[in-house]
Amino acid sequence: MSNSPRFSHLDDLEYQEVRRIGIGDREISVREKWLDFSPEYLSFYAKWDPGMIVQPHGHNSNHVIFVLEGDMMCGDVVCRKGGHIALDQGDTFGPFVAGPSGVELFEVMMGEPRSVAADPEGHDRVLADPGPPPPPQPPTHTPTAIQPPRSSTGDR
Repeated sequence: MSNSPRFSHLDDLEYQEVRRIGIGDREISVREKWLDFSPEYLSFYAKWDPGMIVQPHGHNSNHVIFVLEGDMMCGDVVCRKGGHIALDQGDTFGPFVAGPSGVELFEVMMGEPRSVAADPEGHDRVLADPGPPPPPQPPTHTPTAIQPPRSSTGDR
């Protein structure tokens, strides 16, 4: 039996802080509002602080990203308002860097939503750079048994 349609509205949802990094003396983050979360797909609204960096990674599912406001870099590609990124299951993309005004995204993952690092050794080299230790990653509270497999340390 189907459990749809399901309805939700951004105004009724709380932000989940899902990623945090330290740059200099400030902490910046990615916050998400999960519109629907199931084993079949995850759809969410994401808001990234200006300058937020997320390491290259992939997903065990097809993944689409639509830029609603602001801009970001995805590797060497500038993604502005109205931009669309499609990632096939098992492929990787990034790194991502939010623009000076931050970025707001609508994302959908069709299947297993957990991420897989694309270049963990390169990321470890970035983290080994002298400086203050990265802040701990915020806990996430998924509505299912799916827990993101990530370290407790932040990105830099």
